This record gives sequence, C-alpha cells and structure tokens, in this order.
Amino acid sequence: MDGSNVSSTDFTFVGLFNTKATSGLLCAVITVIFFTALVANAVMIFLIQTDLRLHTPMYFLLSHLSFIDMTYISTIVPKMLVDYLLGQRTISFVGCTAQHFLYLTLVGAEFFLLGLMACDRYVAICNPLRYPVLMSRRVCWMIIAGSWFGGSLDGFLLTPITMSFPFCNSREINHFFCEAPAVLKLACADTALYETVMYVCCVLMLLIPFSVVIASYARILTAVHRMSSVEGRRKAFATCSSHMTVVTLFYGAAMYTYMLPHSYHTPAQDKVLSMFYTILTPLLNPLIYSLRNKDVAGALKRALGRFRASQRVSGHVL
Repeated sequence: MDGSNVSSTDFTFVGLFNTKATSGLLCAVITVIFFTALVANAVMIFLIQTDLRLHTPMYFLLSHLSFIDMTYISTIVPKMLVDYLLGQRTISFVGCTAQHFLYLTLVGAEFFLLGLMACDRYVAICNPLRYPVLMSRRVCWMIIAGSWFGGSLDGFLLTPITMSFPFCNSREINHFFCEAPAVLKLACADTALYETVMYVCCVLMLLIPFSVVIASYARILTAVHRMSSVEGRRKAFATCSSHMTVVTLFYGAAMYTYMLPHSYHTPAQDKVLSMFYTILTPLLNPLIYSLRNKDVAGALKRALGRFRASQRVSGHVL
C-alpha cells in the first residue's frame, strides 16, 4: 500500500489475518459466522414481530437483543473483512472514534440487557402469578431504555477521553478494531487515572449485571430442582446450562480483557478473547436463547407455511 495515501492521523491495524498460512481460512470462517449471525438475528426479529404468540415480555426483550447483536457485529466485522480483501489495514481517526463509540454503546447496552433478562426469567419461573404485573409492557420499555441509556452513557463518557490522548508516531493498533485497551497503548501520556475510571465503569457494567445473572439463575435452578417432573427438570437444566455458557463466555471474556492488569495478558490473547464477545456471541445468542425454543420453532413453521400458501396462490393466479 502506498504510504502517501495514509494520513498522519490514520491508525493501522495489526489485525487477525497476519498469518498467511491460516488467514484465508480464518477470513472465510468469520464471513460465514457474520452472515449466519445476521440472518439468525433477522429471522428472530421477523418472527417476534409477525407472530402474535411471541408477543410476550421475554420475546420482546429477545428481539431487542437480536437488534443489538446485528448492529454491533456490523460495526466491526465488515470493516475487517473488506480490509483483508482490499489488502489494507488503515482506519481514519474519525472512523476509529465512531467505531469505538458504537462498540462501547452497543456492547454496554447488551451487558445491561442480559442482566435484566435474567431477572425476567427469574420472575417468570419463581413468581409466575405476579409475572404479568411485574413484567408489564411499561416495565419492558423501561428495561430497554435503561439498557440503552447505560450503554450510551459509557460511550459518551469514555470515547472522548480515549481519543483525546496524544498518540505516538507508530499509531499501529495491535488489534482488529478500535478497542479501548489496544488504543490506549499508543498514548504518549499517563493514562493511569483514565484506566481507574474505566475499571469503575467495568465494575458497573460487567460485575454487577453478571452477578445479577448468576443470582437469578441460582434461584431458578433451586426452583427447578423442586419440580416433580423429571423430564421438566432435565429440560430446564439443559436450557439454563446453555444460557449460562453463553453468558459466561460473553461476560468472562470481557472481564478478562478490561479488568485484569495488562501484565496478565498479551495482545494475542486479547484478540482471541475479543472474538468471543464481538463475533461469536451475536451468533450464539439467537441459537441458544431462541431458535432452539419450541415456541420459536412453531412460529418459524407457521411463517414458512404462510409463505408456501402465498406461493401456491400466486402460482394459481399466474
């Protein structure tokens, strides 16, 4: 790439595809994951919006989770894939700032939303008679608004500070997107105070929601253990374990990256762990939370049935 085309304010990514032997295969795998995640989440949103049987608080929240997943995977992966195909690795200062802000806002909103969704499941299983009151439409909208507010606050607070530091001449980000810890390593200033502020934000956005998830599922499993039906217990434990696996990967990888001191992990480890909450989670969420659910499977069958019926009608007309 011609160096004259690169502005002095541009950043350069080291990226994921820096090993020629595996770069093509890795790019192909991420491309498949990206489009599968988009399709799976789009199908979830479509089914929840069009099927009256899915107009419940749980699926209302899941539709917003799918929207967040679609949006934030789209802020990172397309740029990474296009750069690989075009043989470039640069991003402008404005582009890096925008990516950093969108990522923080969206992933922050998901941190809060997953924690509040665990509360929804706790109420549904442990207090079913009060569920319609405790999880009314108004409460659901408050959950969505609160999640977006928390994520936006994090983005508006941390992005201007991160991008206001003076950066060294290298400007090479050892990552595949503009994640705060990787960008801060280029700063030619003392970032200790800012890292303390970021740590506090991570406690609020990671530890507290994750603790709520753990507490909610612990109560749910206790209630499930008292069920008389062996088959019901088995299904409930299988569902809870799959949910907890995804949530632990999501929160755990983020806590490892943001809350452990830098000396405990390398840039290569950071990139691998970042893939869990930026690329894999948007794929796993619709598969684990929704598409394995019999209600969603029924809605999908009904939608396909309506589509086939409309095709037959249009064929008869023609």
